Amino acid sequence: MAYPQSILRVLCGLALLLACAEALHFDLMAVKRHDSKSERCIRNFVSRDTLVMVTSTISGHKGDGMQVNIHIKDAVGNEYARAKDVAGEKRMAFTSLADSAFDVCFENILYSNTAPQPHTRKVELDVDIGADAKDWSAIQATEKLKPVETELRRIEEMVQEIVNEMEYLRTREQKLRDTNESTNNRVKWFGFGTVGMLVALGAWQIVYLRAYFRSKHLI
Repeated sequence: MAYPQSILRVLCGLALLLACAEALHFDLMAVKRHDSKSERCIRNFVSRDTLVMVTSTISGHKGDGMQVNIHIKDAVGNEYARAKDVAGEKRMAFTSLADSAFDVCFENILYSNTAPQPHTRKVELDVDIGADAKDWSAIQATEKLKPVETELRRIEEMVQEIVNEMEYLRTREQKLRDTNESTNNRVKWFGFGTVGMLVALGAWQIVYLRAYFRSKHLI
């Protein structure tokens, strides 16, 4: 499929913007017992059969009175990874099983009153999807590519992912439009049927009342 040059420029700009995105930083408060409500989840959307690399860096160390657990799942019930008592850098990779949003959830369990104050752990989260999740250093070494060739190939794959996402959104929009038109037609014919039934019921009532009044010699 051919795209105008202006659209390709926009796609390349988006790819470069995504490449420059920074990791997410936040503080994770500790709780005294496990509670799903205490989890802090970061949500992303991913297409089916897409490689995802989740890199988290947790401050502190094991045995300091706090335990950070990580749970990765999607909105349709698939579970991709679990990690308990995480400290330092932790990398988890998976391939998505459905077109769905997935959550990277963190919880901080306080199991000792001797834990240092404040009872928080600093979390740095970086989620790479698709082309960003690949190990381009290994690809460069394996295929003996120049640095410029490797970067151009990475950007090419990122642009292709954006094009595929646009095609997916176009297909979704077409399905929603077809559903909307089908619903409008059903509502229209339901309205016509309702009006026809009311008219028929009114005519039957008139005929019935006339016959009734005539039998009573009222008209």
